[in-house]
Amino acid sequence: MIVVVAGVSGSGKSTIGALLAGRLGWAFADGDSFHPAANVAKMAAGMPLTDEDRWPWLGAIGAWMDERAATGESGVVACSALKRVYREVLLNGRPEARLVFLDVPHDLDMTRLTARHGHFFPAQLAETQFGDLEMPGPAENALVIPADGTPEELVAAIIDRLHLAAAPGD
Repeated sequence: MIVVVAGVSGSGKSTIGALLAGRLGWAFADGDSFHPAANVAKMAAGMPLTDEDRWPWLGAIGAWMDERAATGESGVVACSALKRVYREVLLNGRPEARLVFLDVPHDLDMTRLTARHGHFFPAQLAETQFGDLEMPGPAENALVIPADGTPEELVAAIIDRLHLAAAPGD
């Protein structure tokens, strides 16, 4: 299984994704690491990405997912996947993939983003993410989790709701 942990910047997807992968003993990839340098520079300068900026990034994440699936390896990848079309690129044709969407209230997200230091994504871009956000609908078979608990609570809920087993010794 490949679990795509998605949500707006500041929703906790990287923290939750890494913790989930650790609990399961699976590989983890942070979607931010798949951005080309030009995308990172653009966001760091306070400019939102366009769909055209995102296609190669989504392709790289999809390739990582395909590598896991080809070897029968499970994994977790954190990626915003804000629009339905982005989620379709990542999930269609990948029956082993499941989407977990972290739903964070706007005010909590802004609090988190303004407190975060050392990340290339500036808090002022959050409005563009909320503007692009298309919440997963019923047809997407996504697990939507309110992202207002502790990371440990959220990971426990994901493991329970997806009927996963934590790695031995965890």
